[in-house]
Amino acid sequence: MEKIKITEIKGVKIGHAQNIKGATGCTVILCEDGAVAGVDVRGGAPASRETELLKSENTVEKIHGILLSGGSAYGLDAAAGVMEYLEKKEKGFKVRGEIIPIVCGSSLFDLIVGDPKCRPDKKMGYEACLNSEKEEIKEGNVGAGTGASIGKINGIENAMKGGLGIYAVQLGKLKVGAVVAVNAFGDVIDVDTNEILAGLLNKEKNKLISTEEEMYSQYENLSNDTFSGNTTIGCIITNAKLTKAQMNKLASISHNAYAKAISPVHTTVDGDAIFTLTTGEVEATLDIVGALATKVMGKAINRGILKAKSAYNLKSAEEISKI
Repeated sequence: MEKIKITEIKGVKIGHAQNIKGATGCTVILCEDGAVAGVDVRGGAPASRETELLKSENTVEKIHGILLSGGSAYGLDAAAGVMEYLEKKEKGFKVRGEIIPIVCGSSLFDLIVGDPKCRPDKKMGYEACLNSEKEEIKEGNVGAGTGASIGKINGIENAMKGGLGIYAVQLGKLKVGAVVAVNAFGDVIDVDTNEILAGLLNKEKNKLISTEEEMYSQYENLSNDTFSGNTTIGCIITNAKLTKAQMNKLASISHNAYAKAISPVHTTVDGDAIFTLTTGEVEATLDIVGALATKVMGKAINRGILKAKSAYNLKSAEEISKI
């Protein structure tokens, strides 16, 4: 097994667009010729688009794009730009002479970090599609990770900077990659050492403390109003030949990475979701693809934190490690 660039998975393009001042952005994953896809939403507060059609029993077999966006539910508007881009290229599901691009998506909540009136929109979605043509790999404070933050049980004042991470591997002809925007309520854990990489800061903002332990210490007084802007959203990309039902199972398996890399995870104030898509070129068993998907997603979550830079009064893991 070797690490590869995610752009080496043929038939898939990734692009980002962002408003740095407004602290929000979006990431698009395009599969213009169609890809079999699935999804599994585990968090209790999702903002999503076209997830119902991905159910195994429903008609549409292939989709043409996935949107990962900031801006909470407002950010789903960026999907209109993705549809416009694909329509102009005549890529989509053909129905009675019309072309309908199928674009699924999820949004994270970043409105408390920058300008709450600045949200991903149709124009930004289209821009991200144009940027996908450059085949550049960018991580950290880009796309859907621009305004991401983590460790928010004690408010944004003691939180840290999240970001967007990418990681991919190849085993023989099989390729599996992950793209994820890390905006968790909890802490991010190093998947190799099990140590906290970033998350909740103490009052002096010079030391990491455990969100899980903080929850326990506040159990009698912890307010139900802990919603302060969360949700980790990602996508597994592969070239494995799998069915729609298997892709939905793959999405479920991939959440093992969330459970290993984020603590606590899948809370009622997170909208955690994982999409999966495949170009269907290589024979492979679901269990092998699932194991690789869990590996690359965990690594991508870690990279989203390690590649993030301090911004918007939020310290990065890089900055804390130097204290």
